[in-house]
Amino acid sequence: MTDLHQTITGFDLWHLELPVTSRRDHGIGSVEGTCEVVVLRLTSEDGSQGFGEASPWSVFTGTPEATYAALNRYIRPLVVGSRVSDRAAIMAKAAYAVAHCTEAKAALEAALLDLAGHIMGAPVWSLLGGKCRDSIPLSCSIADPDFAQDIKLLEQLREDGVRIVKLKTGFKDHAFDIMRLEHLAQHYPEFSVRVDYNQGLSIDDAPAQVRDVAQFKPDFIEQPVRAHHYGMMARLRAQIDLPLLADESVFGPEDMERAAREGICDGVSVKIMKSGGLSRGQTVARIAAAHGLSAYGGDMFESGLAHLAGVHMIAATPEITLGCEFYQASYFLKEDILEEPFRVENGQVVVPDRPGLGGRPDAGKLDHYTVAKDVAA
Repeated sequence: MTDLHQTITGFDLWHLELPVTSRRDHGIGSVEGTCEVVVLRLTSEDGSQGFGEASPWSVFTGTPEATYAALNRYIRPLVVGSRVSDRAAIMAKAAYAVAHCTEAKAALEAALLDLAGHIMGAPVWSLLGGKCRDSIPLSCSIADPDFAQDIKLLEQLREDGVRIVKLKTGFKDHAFDIMRLEHLAQHYPEFSVRVDYNQGLSIDDAPAQVRDVAQFKPDFIEQPVRAHHYGMMARLRAQIDLPLLADESVFGPEDMERAAREGICDGVSVKIMKSGGLSRGQTVARIAAAHGLSAYGGDMFESGLAHLAGVHMIAATPEITLGCEFYQASYFLKEDILEEPFRVENGQVVVPDRPGLGGRPDAGKLDHYTVAKDVAA
């Protein structure tokens, strides 16, 4: 069979622990040693396969255990026996089959799109409306509590042609944040700098500290306070003369509508893991643009597989104009799981033109890093 009316016959899962090169600190938590992802594989009648990745984080979107259970117990029955062409219906059912678990739904849609792309011989971006760009500027986060280690990373980024960095702030003290901003301004003036608090500031400290950071004129300041502090986000936005972006305050289109209505931000981080899929991520960006707000492609702690899904979404979404932060496969994981390296050239992520997502996991790496699986013999 070569058409999309064939049924989905296989639904396989792997829970992986992937070793990382360093510690990453954020305002809401840290990652050290390993990060955990769940990989989904769908198989159709003719043997075609599609892969998707869920990349949860317990303090942000959820746990890998919850993601695995959502896919294995609640979403599997909706998928096996359905037609490949039923993607919209499957996603609509999955939205209500289990509450939250947005990463599980992101993995599901990526796998459905990858499967359809392989059957049709078409890249995923062509299934999302067509490609509007061939490459995407890459941003890499500076988040090691040992700044000396991040200076080594900055030197590597400079050599590789990456020219955007995002400084993670609010996980130590204000003096540490200012010291690093001063160092970047003095020693790395060619870099565009962005600042991300990941909710790390209290409502008492936020006004003064955000004003201090704004004097360094970063591209934007992201999510200084807790996600539910919409009123404080609006106040901070009014106090600074540069863009304030929302991340944790905006998961899906519903949050984006409220954020725009209440004037809490000038832009938004669009992540398929928090929005619940590529299509909903596109909708978030389009709602933002309709209100005159900007968007960029964010991510979680991902492998190259999840990066690829995000790349296709951004490639097909002209409203996402501020680049992407798909750096983990190249600069954070000790080893990515893709068969071929995730492509970054001269500081730009290259949009694949091959069928589906344009890459798939290496079977040996899946086996090597697995801590749990449900895979047909």
